[in-house]
Amino acid sequence: MLTYPSYRAAAVQAAPVFLDTDATIAKACALIAEAATNGAKLVVFPEVFVPGYPYWNWTMTPGQGSPWFERLFRSAINVPGPEVDTLCAAAAAAGAFVVMGVNERDPYSMGTLYNSLLFISDTGQLLGVHRKLVPTWAEKLTWGNGDGSSLRIYETSIGRVGGLACGENTNTLARFALLAQGENIHTANYIALPTAPEDYDMVEAIKVRAAAHSFEGKVFTVVASSAITDHIIDAVAHDDASRAMLSRKHCAFSGIFGPDGRLISEPLIDVEGIAYADIDLNKCIQPKQMHDIIGHYNRFDVFQLRINRAPLASAEFADWQDVTDLNPPTT
Repeated sequence: MLTYPSYRAAAVQAAPVFLDTDATIAKACALIAEAATNGAKLVVFPEVFVPGYPYWNWTMTPGQGSPWFERLFRSAINVPGPEVDTLCAAAAAAGAFVVMGVNERDPYSMGTLYNSLLFISDTGQLLGVHRKLVPTWAEKLTWGNGDGSSLRIYETSIGRVGGLACGENTNTLARFALLAQGENIHTANYIALPTAPEDYDMVEAIKVRAAAHSFEGKVFTVVASSAITDHIIDAVAHDDASRAMLSRKHCAFSGIFGPDGRLISEPLIDVEGIAYADIDLNKCIQPKQMHDIIGHYNRFDVFQLRINRAPLASAEFADWQDVTDLNPPTT
C-alpha cells in the first residue's frame, strides 16, 4: 500500500545578529542543531535572516538610508559561497532539510541585492534558490526583482517542498504555480513588521495567508518569521517616532498549519523560539477528494496559467564562433 512521509517540522522565530554575517550564520547553525536534537527533519528560517532586514527603508529617507544599503550589500552573501557551504554542512550534520532566507548579492552587479530563499537537503546539497519576485512597498529601495526561473518545488524524501517570501504569499498566481507542481509542504518566510500601518495586524495577516494556502491546496504550511530586538531598534531608529514604531508588538508570527487550514503547532508571537509540529502527508489525501484545485476540482478548459521560467539576464552575448555557426560563410 502506498504511504507518504511523516516527520517533525520546525519553524524558527529568531532575530539575526544584525548585519553581522558570520555571527548570524553561527546562530543559524546552532538553531539547526537544536531543532534536529528535538527531532526536526525540516527546519525553516525567516525571510532574509542572513544578515537582516532593511528597516531603515521605513525609518529614514532614501538619502539617509543609502549608507545602510552599502552596509547590507557588504554583509550580504554570494550564492554559492562560503556561508552557503557552512549552512549546508550544518544541515548535513543535523540530517535535516533547511530553508533559509538570505540577502543575496548579484554575481555581476555591485549594487543589486535579492531577497532569496535557500533550499538545502539533509545531505548538505543546495537544491535551489528562490528570489522574491517583487519586493514589497519600501523594500523596492533595497532588492531587485527575481524571475520565474526560481518559481519551483523540490522533490525530496520528505515531500515536494516550495516556498515564497513574505508578501509573495498574497500572490495567488505564484502560489498556484507551486501547487500546480505538486507542492506538499509550503514554507512562508516572513520578517517582523512593526512598520506597517497601525491598523494592520501583521500576526493576523500572516495567519490568514497561511491558513488560506493550506486549505486551498490541502498542503502543510510552515511559517517562520524573524523577531526584532532592542539591538536592531537602537541601530535604525533615529528619533522617538521611529523608535516607537519599531517597538510595536504583535508584528511577528511563526507556526505550522495543516491541510485543513488549522494551526497544528503552538503559536509564536514576537518572541524568539522554535515551533514544532508533526507532519503526516497522508492527511492530505481525504481533503483533496473534496477540493483538488490542481486536479479534478478545476476547469483547465476554462482557466489557463502560463508561467515564464526563462532566467532573465542583462544581456545576451554571441561570440564570433557562435555568429559564424549561425551565419556560415557563402562562396
